Amino acid sequence: MILTIGQLSAKSSCKITTIRYYEGIKLMPEATRSSGNQRQYHQADLNRLRFIRHSRELGFSLDDIKELLSLSNAPKNDAPENNSHRAEDIASKQLQATRSRIQRLQSLEQELQLMLNHCNHDSHQTCRVIEVLANHQLCQGH
Repeated sequence: MILTIGQLSAKSSCKITTIRYYEGIKLMPEATRSSGNQRQYHQADLNRLRFIRHSRELGFSLDDIKELLSLSNAPKNDAPENNSHRAEDIASKQLQATRSRIQRLQSLEQELQLMLNHCNHDSHQTCRVIEVLANHQLCQGH
């Protein structure tokens, strides 16, 4: 099965510009070309692009994805337990970063809720939202 870049884009839900970008940074291999100089992709390219896209959805960095792809392409007799451990390390680091982001977002949620709870809609005084945003000292988490 040979795919054009448009077909690859549709099947992977990845924009054409993103596919070209991934090729440019060597995350995707350079596409073969038809006699008319049109990019040609194969099932392996689609699988790789889906791997990249899923990894990005999970928040992995491009560098981590490059390493994971390298680990997945390593010869099977090339210390597979080391590859597995390294992949687990990368995933563990991503899980920790995700948990950290969740904690920060929960703190932001609480701060916004407190700010809104202290709003007095009937008052003609200064708006609490504007007041807190203008003075970080008024934040509870400060």
